[in-house]
Amino acid sequence: MGFLAARMGAIKPSPTIAVSTMAAELKAAGRDVIGLGAGEPDFDTPEHIKDAARQAIADGKTRYTAVDGIPELKAAIVDKFQRENRITTTPANISVGTGGKQVLYNAIMASVDVEDEVIIPAPFWVSYPDIVLLAGGVPVVVACPAESGFRLTPAQLDDAITAKTKWLILNSPSNPTGAGYHADELKALAEVLRRHPHVHILCDDIYEHLVYGNFTFSTLAEVAPDLQTRILTMNGVSKAYCMTGWRIGYATGPAPLIKAMATIQSQSTSSPNSIAQYAAVAALNGALDFMDSNRQAFDARRQLVVDALNAIEGISCPNPDGAFYVYPSVEEVIGLKRPDGQVINNDGDYVTWLLEDGGVAAVQGAAFGLEPHFRISYATSTEALEDACGRIKISTEKLG
Repeated sequence: MGFLAARMGAIKPSPTIAVSTMAAELKAAGRDVIGLGAGEPDFDTPEHIKDAARQAIADGKTRYTAVDGIPELKAAIVDKFQRENRITTTPANISVGTGGKQVLYNAIMASVDVEDEVIIPAPFWVSYPDIVLLAGGVPVVVACPAESGFRLTPAQLDDAITAKTKWLILNSPSNPTGAGYHADELKALAEVLRRHPHVHILCDDIYEHLVYGNFTFSTLAEVAPDLQTRILTMNGVSKAYCMTGWRIGYATGPAPLIKAMATIQSQSTSSPNSIAQYAAVAALNGALDFMDSNRQAFDARRQLVVDALNAIEGISCPNPDGAFYVYPSVEEVIGLKRPDGQVINNDGDYVTWLLEDGGVAAVQGAAFGLEPHFRISYATSTEALEDACGRIKISTEKLG
């Protein structure tokens, strides 16, 4: 009898974390490596948020809290949803967890039974299918290629729904593509969902505030309020507020689900960090001026990377609507050979070549469910991005 549970054979460690870890290890060993795998802003947490954390420590707010969030934070989240998304909710419909990933995990574990199906448009955030598998569910992956803007179409959704479908997961703007759903596209999906009342929808809105150009963010409960009792709208302070290490995610959804999620959390981590919760109150209630300058910097980096990659023969890079990722295609590179004669058979081979030859750490498209692509995070300095794109160009031009 083996030591590990059989369920461990169905999942794998997060590929994005693995790439970041590998880049850090290579740097520590003396290699000149530019890591573009982490989905983490390089800006510091705003000072007013850090001040709130310091004040919470000074005030002795260092004890256990309610298992799924302090009342002050739940109230701030209620206000945020009403103010920014026109979603009316109550503290009883709010869950706070240790990051958005825990909120998602709690929701899936609390609701998915063995053989329940969860529709996941691909490319997808790497953790979605593995969390479903841990719960005993079945990920139903629907390919959404660049030709469709990396977006799920109503026809695809209708075809994917069966009697066993429990959830649809929508991530907008998306990790890894940065593609976002416009309001009219969400309304079209809502029309399909109205015909299938047994399907629930998880909207991952973590990149809500990081949008560019003419794209306007919308979320499903906002454009289809009649479906709100079937929607879990998830968000957090990590990305837009530059608080990745603070580990606070939250969601609003049906009260029975929220209560069940609290039960799951009570038997795993219990309450989120108390100081981080008070910092999150300041984040949600405070001024958002810093977001404008951050967004402008990300936008400039976006254009830099898109332009640089599209200038490389063999790479085609769509311009994302939001987040801080690009998801270029390397279809024209597949089949080419490295100088040592090894063939680039897939996007995994390509990113391995970039790391070995150019010292650039990216993530292969296979990790996100749609090949042949690779993901670059442009949440790093302009200088590093210019250097990295130059290296990618040199390494790619060596293939033939």
